[in-house]
Amino acid sequence: MKFKIKRGDEVVVIAGAHKGSRGKVLQILREKERVIVEGVRMIKRHTKARSQEEPGGIIEREGPIHYSNIMKADRYDAKKAS
Repeated sequence: MKFKIKRGDEVVVIAGAHKGSRGKVLQILREKERVIVEGVRMIKRHTKARSQEEPGGIIEREGPIHYSNIMKADRYDAKKAS
């Protein structure tokens, strides 16, 4: 499947709990048809300490969003202006 959205694009969430949020695409998961957007759908992960340099604890990071729920920001802004 080919996506029109690429890593680094500015996108807007158009549906779901995080509707209206903006961010940059960090990663695309093609097999699952999902993308990871910077600062959107933050989830908490409990991690175990691996070494002295990598302590354990609760780490907050972005979760995936289905690609149908996002739109490129420039296209979104053009649609709002019309």
